[in-house]
Amino acid sequence: MFETAPENATPGRVNRTLRQTFLSLRHRNFRLYFTGQLISNTGNWLTTVALTLLVLEITGSGLAVGLVAACQFGPILILSPWAGAVADRSDKRRFLIATQSLEMVESVGLAILAFLPHPPLAGLYVLAIAGGILLAFDNPMRRSFVSEMVAPDAIPNAVVLYSTVVNISRVFGPALAGLLIVTLGYGWCFSIDAASYIAVLICLFMMRDHELNRRPPQPRHGGEVREGLRYVRATPSLWVSFVMLAAIGTLAYNFNVTLPLFVTDSLARSATVFTVLYSVLSAGAVVSGLVVAHRGLVEMRHIIAGAIAMGVSLLLLASVPTVALAIPVVFLVGMSSILYLTPTTAIVQVEGRHEMHGRVLALQTVLVAGTTPFGGPLLGWLADTVGGRAPLVLGGVACLGAAAFGWIAHRRA
Repeated sequence: MFETAPENATPGRVNRTLRQTFLSLRHRNFRLYFTGQLISNTGNWLTTVALTLLVLEITGSGLAVGLVAACQFGPILILSPWAGAVADRSDKRRFLIATQSLEMVESVGLAILAFLPHPPLAGLYVLAIAGGILLAFDNPMRRSFVSEMVAPDAIPNAVVLYSTVVNISRVFGPALAGLLIVTLGYGWCFSIDAASYIAVLICLFMMRDHELNRRPPQPRHGGEVREGLRYVRATPSLWVSFVMLAAIGTLAYNFNVTLPLFVTDSLARSATVFTVLYSVLSAGAVVSGLVVAHRGLVEMRHIIAGAIAMGVSLLLLASVPTVALAIPVVFLVGMSSILYLTPTTAIVQVEGRHEMHGRVLALQTVLVAGTTPFGGPLLGWLADTVGGRAPLVLGGVACLGAAAFGWIAHRRA
């Protein structure tokens, strides 16, 4: 006779899968952080998309869109390495309370300008720069804080789930931006973002200090940034992935610039369609993030495979003629982008020394966001000159070239 599987076998497998996928959420501090960041990051993407579309509406220029992205992320290029050193020797929870409070003030300023009959472009650029300065300090602090809230065996899962938070917020943020812009206007987008910071501040205040796995703060000394650079150069998995990220971050990972220009120029559709496609892209990112969280795909081979998949999907997106065909392809772009970026981020905290996390993560942020002052205007100018598909083609080629470099360099290393 054939033996039948126990009736509870399937539910048991499902429960084990869920426990493995959401392992780090058993820690109370991380649950609070996860919840607060999900709300706050949704507001952040709401502001990012609304600011991009507001500048595009005022100017009608791809170059102007690239410049506002440069204002948002330019300070990261200059300040992030030093900010990473600050993160390594600071009380991260208290520092985050300060930066998140100031970012709330910046969103209030954007709301005030957006409610004016004719929002001043210079004022939007100035506030974007102020937000970029705060982001330069806030980003390495937020990311390195993840490893202090969970047990050592849960760090890889916590890192991946934190990346998933960012991608889940990218689903709701752009969709909400599109809805609010059409119904209420840009000012309410920034107002809701300002209100979202209240949630993350409450969650930070509710954390239990005695449950944090803090390391003794690193003493301040000269050459901290150079020390971080030397450490990356001496660690093959880091320097190879960082060189790949320099190319991909500059030429491919600028969706807030390339996607609206592709939609409005090449597909001849409205900004609302852009917010829909951006939400679809982010939905693909969420699905991919959950797969990575469950399977633990945080090795160098996964980074290379993700870069190849991202390159192919970008080239495919550049060739689609209609929105209907763009929807499934942009979903694949979202999946492949996270298949690439999540292991690129996680490998730092999984393989790197803990006392170097802040500096190395800050250097990584420079490559993924701090390159926008170069990539954003370049891609915007390229779209103005050649057409909205050209930046996607350039990004796809950059991803495939980076993957080839990564495969060769990793084999030699």
